Amino acid sequence: MGYDIKDALETGKTALGIEFGSTRIKAVLIDGNNNPVASGSHDWENRYENGIWTYSLDDIWTGLQDAYANLAADVKTQYGIVLKKIGAIGFSAMMHGYMVFDGEDELLVPFRTWRNNITGQASEELTKLFGYHIPQRWSIAHLYQSILNGEEHVGKIHTLLTLAGYIHWKLTGRKVLGVGEASGMFPIDIETRDFNRRMIAQFNEITAGKNYGWKLEDILPQVLLAGEDAGALTEEGAKLLDVSGNLEAGVPLCPPEGDAGTGMVATNSVAERTGNVSAGTSVFAMIVMERELKNVYDAIDLVTTPTGSLVAMVHCNNCTSDLNAWVGLFREFAESFGMKVDMNELFGTLYNKALEGDADCGGLLAYNYFSGEHITGFTEGRPMFVRTPESKFNLANFMRVHLFTSLGALKTGLDILFKEEGVQADRVTGHGGLFKTKGVGQSILAAAMNTPVSVMETAGEGGAWGIALLAAYMLNKKEGETLDSYLNEHVFGGNTGTCVAPKAEDVAGFDEFIKRYAAGLAIEHAAVANLK
Repeated sequence: MGYDIKDALETGKTALGIEFGSTRIKAVLIDGNNNPVASGSHDWENRYENGIWTYSLDDIWTGLQDAYANLAADVKTQYGIVLKKIGAIGFSAMMHGYMVFDGEDELLVPFRTWRNNITGQASEELTKLFGYHIPQRWSIAHLYQSILNGEEHVGKIHTLLTLAGYIHWKLTGRKVLGVGEASGMFPIDIETRDFNRRMIAQFNEITAGKNYGWKLEDILPQVLLAGEDAGALTEEGAKLLDVSGNLEAGVPLCPPEGDAGTGMVATNSVAERTGNVSAGTSVFAMIVMERELKNVYDAIDLVTTPTGSLVAMVHCNNCTSDLNAWVGLFREFAESFGMKVDMNELFGTLYNKALEGDADCGGLLAYNYFSGEHITGFTEGRPMFVRTPESKFNLANFMRVHLFTSLGALKTGLDILFKEEGVQADRVTGHGGLFKTKGVGQSILAAAMNTPVSVMETAGEGGAWGIALLAAYMLNKKEGETLDSYLNEHVFGGNTGTCVAPKAEDVAGFDEFIKRYAAGLAIEHAAVANLK
């Protein structure tokens, strides 16, 4: 007897995940087997207003309601069922940022998103104070910069939240965050899996003279671990989410999480010594560590998994944009001869050509810097291709160097982890556009990291699926069952995807290339300074 999806929908044996991405709000409903059965989405864009990247509260609620309505319509179209019951719900969103409310629950200043680089002084001073890297996009950096700027609203703060935390609060009445999301607000103590009390005390000490009427612990949300009860959908919350009024209240909610945490769940990368790399327009790597780092590095952010394990994150602004531009040039070349070009075929052919090149790219050099790159110290970029008369200039090496350089800044950060700190990873999962051509992006990443790289078909389901899985885990886990075990047993079933192991000659070739990459940064600096 097959699985009865209609029965699951009618009886609420489901879990709903909704994730607020930078350009799309996506809702995914999964059944009792953790498979997606319906989805809905809403496209949106941030606004640049008065020097701040923001989304209005109207944008947030209109977008959420539209994404949910589209999901409910999908359920009705596919199965002929009006969606009334849901087993569990989870919300996730872009991490970090700054949402502050007064005692009347009114927003004090427009939502400041992670995209704002306006907290440089605060970031530097707090990093020095805590002995812990505080990136500009973190909530605490935004708060302290507001203090340094003497902003009037600070004295009125009653609540400090992230976007995911705000939505959860309005739907349940509870001010809570999953530990992964919380780790992008303020440093987490890995022993207590809660905000670091020593650092809270340090912060309170440097702000004590301001007489704000609050201490930091008063305005921060409660931190919860994956699987813990985070409240239930209130009657008011149900009407906020589903304006049709069909959705029943009382649905349990899992702790709200950030997009980093949901990405780890969706790629089965929550256990120690695992990691994931997302490579598209930008690229980031997340490695779950066994211990704290010995030193503080500007290139490495420290966050946690949804269960509170420490994660090193290397985030780079540039990845495939320049590579895609070159592929576009080859398309233009082909079309000028009257050839019709299938882009998937073109990408596949050119990517595979890279595997025929010299291990070190034949002495070629390229930089993919469409924008600045903090890992290597650039506030703006110039895409560039450089060679010597002796370089082995052919198509294979040309494609290979552009694939290598798409991961050049990432490798610069990862080399700190692996070579200076001795961090180890047994398995890394890749997802994003770089890995669409089977085997190629994997081979290049495996060479950069000297680690086996897997790609799973399910990774494409993304963060909305990841937060739905966290909701399902809270609802269905057995006593003492860890998130790692639950994912392995009930979701991925031992499937590690297609794995590519690093080849010694490719690893050595990438190491040789990265020496050239580091030496050539002076050329990039000269281009930024002189090419306006």
